[in-house]
Amino acid sequence: MAAAASRFGGGGRRGATNILAQLRHGQLSGHGLTRGAQITEALLKERDKQAKWNGIPLLLQKLYENSHPNSDFSQCQNILKEISPLLSVEAMAFVTDDRKPAQESTYPNTYTFDLFGGVDLLVEILMRPTLITQKKKQKISDDLIKDCLSILYNTCICTEGVTKRLAERNDFVLFLFTLMTNKKTFLQTATLIEDILGVKKEMIQLDDIPNLASLVSSFDQQQLANFCRILAVTISELDTGSDDKHTLLAKNAQQKKHLGPSRAEINQATLLNIPGFIERLCKLATRKVSETTGTSSFLQELEEWYTWLDNALVLDALMRVASEEAEQSSTESSDESGLANTSTRTQLPQSMKIMHEIMYKLEVLYVLCVLLMGRQRNQVHKMIAEFKLIPGLNNLFDKLIWRKHSASALVLHGHNQNCDCSPDITLKIQFLRLLQSFSDHHENKYLLLNSQELNELSAISLKANIPEADAVVNTDRSLVCDGKRGLLTRLLQVMKKEPAESSFRFWQARAVESFLRGTTSYADQMFLLKRGLLEHILYCIVDSECKSRDVLQSYFDLLGELMKFNIDAFKRFNKYINTDEKFQIFLNQINSSLVDSNMLVRCITLSLDRFENQSDAKVAEVLSECHLLSYMSQMSMRMSFLFRLINIIHVQTLTQSSCISFPYWKETVSILLSPDRTSPCAIVSYIDEAYMDIDRDFAEE
Repeated sequence: MAAAASRFGGGGRRGATNILAQLRHGQLSGHGLTRGAQITEALLKERDKQAKWNGIPLLLQKLYENSHPNSDFSQCQNILKEISPLLSVEAMAFVTDDRKPAQESTYPNTYTFDLFGGVDLLVEILMRPTLITQKKKQKISDDLIKDCLSILYNTCICTEGVTKRLAERNDFVLFLFTLMTNKKTFLQTATLIEDILGVKKEMIQLDDIPNLASLVSSFDQQQLANFCRILAVTISELDTGSDDKHTLLAKNAQQKKHLGPSRAEINQATLLNIPGFIERLCKLATRKVSETTGTSSFLQELEEWYTWLDNALVLDALMRVASEEAEQSSTESSDESGLANTSTRTQLPQSMKIMHEIMYKLEVLYVLCVLLMGRQRNQVHKMIAEFKLIPGLNNLFDKLIWRKHSASALVLHGHNQNCDCSPDITLKIQFLRLLQSFSDHHENKYLLLNSQELNELSAISLKANIPEADAVVNTDRSLVCDGKRGLLTRLLQVMKKEPAESSFRFWQARAVESFLRGTTSYADQMFLLKRGLLEHILYCIVDSECKSRDVLQSYFDLLGELMKFNIDAFKRFNKYINTDEKFQIFLNQINSSLVDSNMLVRCITLSLDRFENQSDAKVAEVLSECHLLSYMSQMSMRMSFLFRLINIIHVQTLTQSSCISFPYWKETVSILLSPDRTSPCAIVSYIDEAYMDIDRDFAEE
């Protein structure tokens, strides 16, 4: 501590060093000198210049004297106006320096402010009206609240440990939510809450927030979208940082440890019980750009954000584009659009409107996605179907979600349009994750189609002489996509056009695969096969020789779902993979990582077993012609795959993605381990007698 303090001591002056040491010791122990107000003004003045405190301890002492219980706070704001610039300049430096590790020597003003009790004093000032029992409550002005919040935020980002210290005060965290009812202080409050919740060890319970339902109902649409940033932290399961947390072994241990619902699950239920909450999210997610209102108020909000450091870089880019567009329009004829005589402050450019809408929709889609994966999944499904989320997103697909980049497309400062951090790209990924969660093992997946496409599914079933799926029959046609194409078909179209190196390929494949998961549906497979999906996947695997393991796995998994038990799919496969060279490349891709391709290998094996037990002439023809089925029909090949698969699986890393019940797994294991050598399903029947006792012999040695 002495070494750190000496940096402020002006050549190692003992007096300044001792003061800092005593303050820090008092704050840690709770005894002795705990705040700057306890130090005499004369001593502070004497040491200020040598220690380079820039008058901060003296200003804090004045602030303390003018914020006692009977004070009217009239002088507090003037004092904070002097302190604020000293801290904001360091916070701006912290942000523009790519958030370098905060050290007291790098940001001495914020460090001094905290060391002399500034953070605790601002918390007291903010909360004092709630702690006084007098009939006449003290009133703090909105401007004073905003200044307090801004200074707290600046200190949090520049001084290590401040955010965690605030997070430990549950009373203060819950109090901050009450400040969100005031529109003038909403933005500053929301940003500080988000930072605090991000480091809080224990997740807060939304039920503890006073009057949560009325708080949420008081939000306008912009505030609700910003509030979703906070909600994201409270409804997502905390990441322990362990790579094996998704294994069956880890899940089993977790279930034994936590018998009841987690805090995140409780918070999800709390949100669903707020009247109109899901409906408002659906409206916000599907709102068109032209429907956005409050242009002038949004510009005013932008000005506040511009000084709000966490968003400064984003807004810098937004405002710069706005200025450029305003300048460009001023050179055009004023008779054409009227923009030439309109300043940036009154006319919001379309590009900024789009970015504004994208950034808000990001937060909303994330919350909906998390809720779709929670315990109340069926309830959420019913609600978002009723409020027409899917057809609404379908109408936004071309113009907003998968819009083409223009030369003036907005990107984050220091990034480019193809950067994974850009809002455009993040929105696309979040959209694909939502589709994946929505479709996975749920009958509502057919809402991704339009009425004509549903009729096509029915026709496929009729032609194949198989029963139509109940989910297709029961789908409410008033809730499906409208227009010429449904959302699934639109996704397939952009999937085919995606560049080989695109980061979207993984998520696109996962979203389409989720539509096929569950009970195998011939009609669903044929619907996708008719649109050339199989050929596109094979092109990516074989012709472009995809190298990304994540993308390869997603393609193998999708291929497995698409081909499972479908003789037409194997026929199309054989037509595309029509040379020995292509077939060898395909096998090499499978064998290069059996972990990634194991689902496809199992799909081929199971399909072969079913085909061999059918007497259909068409099936027999494909069996005799298909390279892939002929290859897998060789016992030596199947045994080789089985041996390698068994050797790469361990109980510590085993996960279940198979939809097979556990009793069936146990029954299968019992059959495999049966001692009956006459059983063709028992492993022992494939082991020569001479090798049976090898393990026992080794054990005896």
